[in-house]
Amino acid sequence: MKFYISPAIILFLSIIIGINPLSSSAQELEKRSVFVKKISDKIQLDGILDEVIWDQAEIATDFWQMFPTDSLRSTNSTTVKLLYDDTHIYIGAKAIGIGADFMVSSLKRDFSARSNDNVTFLFDTFRDGQNAFLFGVNAYGVQREGLISDRGVAISGFNLTWDIKWLAESTINGDSFTIEIAIPLNSIKYPEGSQRWGFQSYRYDMQSNERSSWSPVPQNQIPVNLGFLGELVFEKPLSKNKTPLYLIPYTNILSSNDFSANPTSNSITLGGDLKIAVGNGLNLDVTLNPDFSNVEVDNIITNLTRFEISLPEKRQFFIDNGDLFGNFGGSREAIPFFSRRIGIAKDPDGNTIQNNILGGIRLSGKLDENWRIGFLSIQNQEDLNNQITSNNNAMFALQRKIFNQSQIGAFIVNRESVKDYEFLKDEDRYNRVIGLDYNLNSANNRWTGKFYTHKSFQPDDNEGNLSSGGSIAYNTRIWQFSSKLIYVDQDFRSDLGFIPRSGIIKTGISGGRTFYPKKGKINSHSIQLSDYSWYQKSLDYQKTDHNRRLEYTMELKKQDQLAFTIRDQYIFLSSAFDPTRSENGIPLPSDEGYNFNEWSLEYQSNVARLFNFSSEVSYGSFFNGTRFSVKGTTQFRVQPKLAMSLLWDYNQIRLPNPYPSANIILVSPKIELTLNKKLFWSTLVQYSNQTENLGINSRLQWRFAPLSDLFLVYNDNYYTREFGPVYRSINLKLTYWLSL
Repeated sequence: MKFYISPAIILFLSIIIGINPLSSSAQELEKRSVFVKKISDKIQLDGILDEVIWDQAEIATDFWQMFPTDSLRSTNSTTVKLLYDDTHIYIGAKAIGIGADFMVSSLKRDFSARSNDNVTFLFDTFRDGQNAFLFGVNAYGVQREGLISDRGVAISGFNLTWDIKWLAESTINGDSFTIEIAIPLNSIKYPEGSQRWGFQSYRYDMQSNERSSWSPVPQNQIPVNLGFLGELVFEKPLSKNKTPLYLIPYTNILSSNDFSANPTSNSITLGGDLKIAVGNGLNLDVTLNPDFSNVEVDNIITNLTRFEISLPEKRQFFIDNGDLFGNFGGSREAIPFFSRRIGIAKDPDGNTIQNNILGGIRLSGKLDENWRIGFLSIQNQEDLNNQITSNNNAMFALQRKIFNQSQIGAFIVNRESVKDYEFLKDEDRYNRVIGLDYNLNSANNRWTGKFYTHKSFQPDDNEGNLSSGGSIAYNTRIWQFSSKLIYVDQDFRSDLGFIPRSGIIKTGISGGRTFYPKKGKINSHSIQLSDYSWYQKSLDYQKTDHNRRLEYTMELKKQDQLAFTIRDQYIFLSSAFDPTRSENGIPLPSDEGYNFNEWSLEYQSNVARLFNFSSEVSYGSFFNGTRFSVKGTTQFRVQPKLAMSLLWDYNQIRLPNPYPSANIILVSPKIELTLNKKLFWSTLVQYSNQTENLGINSRLQWRFAPLSDLFLVYNDNYYTREFGPVYRSINLKLTYWLSL
């Protein structure tokens, strides 16, 4: 068995290592802290900060730039004050700009920080450096909240889907805006008796084109990185809070027409969730007859690969502590638990269809600052017409913080049919996976890594079935290095996981260097080189793929970005494959290797501008032919109420006869209208000639109370080959968060 590491990579790494000694950020400061006074005064939440008690609060100020540099104080002042009482933590912040024209993308909750003037706050309540709660407010008082996992080292650990009740107001006064926040202490988890939390505040200043943070963060890191938090110190230890209990019932009235099978049908569905706090660190979630209907739709993606594409989880039941369940294994190669598997199934023809969930329970959270625990059990409904069994889908996870900031975790995943069915194959009666993971993190997140071993069990199939791997990465503001080795056995199986391919060994290495010019319009530019290869066990470890990539990126001080990439790919087809997925197309033959390459040029304008766009053009060989691709997005806003966008993805594939050529088109326009902070309307149209589908989703949302919504949703889908309707529905859905 031979593994190939490109000589170009060895030469490249040797050169850049020899250029300079390892360097770090210009400012290595001691940890910052801010004192939080306990109060008995009442605060009126109006965004003015005129209560006398605010004058007695200690100020967190003197923010450091993260962009365009990380060695200077911020240009415009940001001041943050914190107070607390027995039930709430209060935040008052004032952000000074250079005028009253503050950028706000819309009035809808969970905005993107990159296109809004805003101030955001992070609380690492257990001071473990692993997870944190995020709360942010823009200049117009629009709120966002999120969960930070995996130490915040990558955008994958940043999740804005989480929802919780809290309040915020803002005012704009000339060249500044002021925000006032009240966060119920029982809305977040923390150790009883704690007196110190990890804390960070960061600001996006669109007028000065600047990002800054209270506790300094190196320019190469994202602002939610938990390796660079300061701390807040409470005047007195926090007491145990009243246990919150939330009942979230829903009713959904649906009128639908499946033109291919069923006539018009009308239905009323009832169900709901129950959220119970267990102590100060755990959450118990119970769901009964959950409604995962078409209130939100997934984005269509053009797929030119041989493998399945994963989509993000949006269902609230799975969001809180979702990383505790979903972050085991290799992030792209073999995930043993992928929550989106629950609620979908395959019919006898292999089509993916929705499968109803009867109910489930989920206990997750912190036992203390070192231990986390998670358990879930969900029952899906049998569907005899489509030969779908009723299964119990369960997982238990336990995680322990070790050394400084690293973790070790173990889990068991079990998917098991509740009874025998005539159509059920013996090997599908159950599937179990057990595993052990070690996550390496240095205190400042320069070193990160993962090492794991998992094993699956099926009836009469307990030998081998292993998935194992390791990866390590080094990242500073100047240097980036990483390497990876993954093994997935041919018989490793996880019915509740995401495993694009099995029976493989993947190995790879990458390296890069970033430069920061002292003058000119370029803020930073970098060069990166990577080489990844796959080897197939069933072919005596023959190399079936390699992907080599040389990329040069440039970021301007106006936040425009430009990237030029050269890719070299090799694919050995062990089975016939048609990349165009054309009907009756002749696939490329199996047992043949294809070496091809392409170049691409990508441009992204500053997303904070009222008109912004991104575009990528690529051209090169593709298997035994060529591919020309143009894709991108355009957005125009009339702030803060109207946003219009257009996504396009065009692929021109030319293969020699007798293999099919194709022009693959994906077009998706969207209009969003936010009439105020409670009333929103959006319409999304998606057309793909690859899936031969035209879909329309139009949604009116009225947030009549905190986290309580009335939705009116219209869905329409058309088959485009011989144009005609496929499915049409109207939903009226009511959800209400009731505090008990």
